[in-house]
Amino acid sequence: MSNDAFIRWVEQTLGHKPKDPALFFRAMTHPSHGNSDYQRLEFLGDRVLGLVIAHWLYQLFPNEPEGKLSRRLNSLVSGASCAGVARVVGLPQWLRLGKQARDDGAAASDNVLGDVMEALIGAIFLESGVDAAGKVIHKYWASLVTEQESAPKHPKSALQEWAAAHNRRPPVYEIVSRTGPQHNPCFTILVSIAGVGQASAEGSSKQEAQTAAAQALLTELS
Repeated sequence: MSNDAFIRWVEQTLGHKPKDPALFFRAMTHPSHGNSDYQRLEFLGDRVLGLVIAHWLYQLFPNEPEGKLSRRLNSLVSGASCAGVARVVGLPQWLRLGKQARDDGAAASDNVLGDVMEALIGAIFLESGVDAAGKVIHKYWASLVTEQESAPKHPKSALQEWAAAHNRRPPVYEIVSRTGPQHNPCFTILVSIAGVGQASAEGSSKQEAQTAAAQALLTELS
């Protein structure tokens, strides 16, 4: 990573001129690379992202109840959404990874990319406050927000409702396997509804794999 090139990228892409470049290098540093990594910044950025998106949705959909707003929020701040934004802004090329993480494909991991995107938001918040962080979020999440014609229903909830509506037992989720290194795991989950069918899917967390499996089974049932 060229330090000067990275700082120029931050300025041009995120519209923020770092006061403390070390803070932004830390935001890009995976735990496999060294002791000073992105995890604390990711913790902070996750909360800032949630606050900004929640305020945005509150203003944009004044007649929607809390339940629908929550479903919109959960979709927009998900690891997959954050990773998608990270790819749009070209973040993967600037990741600071240890050799093993690099070899294991961490640069393509939704978990890693989503966390680092949130860490960058946390770094901007620390230096310039919520308004500056909000500008970045409004710029790069705008298309995700406007694409939501209606509040998305979580696939696991939708599958549960399908089973109830058809007088079936609730879906059952099983862990088929867990592979990969600790920092970049891959879970395979099987979901089944007795007497109806089953589907499996992979994800970088159990929750992500369960969601993907539920969506796969819903697709088969539709």
